[in-house]
Amino acid sequence: MINFKPILAGAVLALATGMTALPAAAETPANMLVIANRIDDITTLDPAQSFEFAGSDVSRNVYGKLVNFDPLDLTAGYQPDLAESWTVSEDGRTITFTMREGVTFHSGNPVTAADAEFSLRRVIILNKTPAFILTQFGFTPENVSETIVADGNTLSITTDKRYATSFVLNCLTATIGGIVDMKTVMEHEVDGDMGNTWLATNTAGSGAYSVQSWKPNESVTLVSNPDFYLGAPAMERVIVRHIQESATQRLLLEQGDIDVARNLNPEDISGITGVDGIDVDSELRGRLMYISLNQAHPVLSKPEVREAIKYLIDYEGMQDSFLRGQYTIHQNFLPATYLGAIDDAPYSLNVDRAKELLAAAGVEGLEIEVGVREAQERIEIAQSFQNTMALAGIKVNITVGTAKQILGRYRARELDVYLGAWGPDYPDPHTNAGTFAYNPDNSTEAGATGLLAWRNSWDTGGLTEMTAAAVVEGDRDVRAQMYGDIQRKFLEISPFAVMFQKIEQTGRRSNVQNLGLGGAITAVSYWPVTK
Repeated sequence: MINFKPILAGAVLALATGMTALPAAAETPANMLVIANRIDDITTLDPAQSFEFAGSDVSRNVYGKLVNFDPLDLTAGYQPDLAESWTVSEDGRTITFTMREGVTFHSGNPVTAADAEFSLRRVIILNKTPAFILTQFGFTPENVSETIVADGNTLSITTDKRYATSFVLNCLTATIGGIVDMKTVMEHEVDGDMGNTWLATNTAGSGAYSVQSWKPNESVTLVSNPDFYLGAPAMERVIVRHIQESATQRLLLEQGDIDVARNLNPEDISGITGVDGIDVDSELRGRLMYISLNQAHPVLSKPEVREAIKYLIDYEGMQDSFLRGQYTIHQNFLPATYLGAIDDAPYSLNVDRAKELLAAAGVEGLEIEVGVREAQERIEIAQSFQNTMALAGIKVNITVGTAKQILGRYRARELDVYLGAWGPDYPDPHTNAGTFAYNPDNSTEAGATGLLAWRNSWDTGGLTEMTAAAVVEGDRDVRAQMYGDIQRKFLEISPFAVMFQKIEQTGRRSNVQNLGLGGAITAVSYWPVTK
């Protein structure tokens, strides 16, 4: 069964019956960008805790980092941002950043090395879900006073061993690398939380925008920072509206009530293609759609059952129908364009093979629950999964909820099966290898909710050790081969069925220029946008 409530049924009915003639609306103001997007996954605005897609979009525009990406030239890799330069020690363990002078936070306070020290230490001490991006370098609450140190206008970070410098810097481009205004944040500290409660709904950055308001499941409103060091943004206000339904997003775009629609399904993309005043952009993203099986489940943990389920997914059927143009088949954890990515795709719908595997495992009459957030394409994938699983005698009950509800159960290891998406946190292969194929402590007490392997109670069958070796390999070609080997073994033994890589198709009013969605490696940037 499917548990969800109808959403915006009236709007969908109006479109289905041809009742689309609503009063014409004026175009959005020339200095305002209005976007329709699904933003119900935002749970906090604190860069030390935010770990969801829509939250990354907000953080990207609010917080400067030591290093960052040029939104108009992502191929150039990381670039200086709040740090204007850096040096590396002879042993490769210490990177010393020289801070850019003259940059201020939204409060007017200067951005200093002390703020950077506070921000990175704060990530480690709070130890929220994304903290592993930094703790993997050996930083702990006990040693940060010696390993993350400000001295005048410089900040030095010292890792537990030598890593490729590019790997460390790539990690600092993640959301948790956002530098917060120490003075403002600590003015709002409550019970030693280092401002975490206040930053959940407020911002204290130095980026192109600050958050004026966030209404969960409704909207986020950003206002421009006229003192942004790269220049005041042309869009003085950015409003991101939570619009769940593709049909409603399309209607608003056609009327001119919004400038950008980010969640249009293939039918609505087809409907606006060629329409005067509207353009369609397609961009390969790093986001992967996957199904994962809880290895604490006595049946789902059987190797034959894991393999059988991978043969009970209609990859081609979904790609060529309701996902048309927006997802491409991809069956491993490294997205295309990443170092070491492979295109092996050995699985296709094969019910007879799945039945053979289930019989070998002695499985008959299995009933399982799959959790999925209330997004149209994900529900459709779940329904397809439900139908094809039934062909082999497996009953699937679909539970649909908000992103917060479903993710909460997944992170608590409560779901039999989770159907969701995963996006890289930084442009290095370890970003996905370190979560899909790495789990050094599978105990419940470890609480490693940021690791997908841990969420699925999977000890990785030797891939943890292979991943640990790959992340310290200095030779680029050898490292790429190591990740290829990891992925081939992952295909065979993992409880993950990676299915698709996202192609984001965006409807955009033609007068909106320079909107970069971030490709496979980062989030959307609003400050270069003009009309």
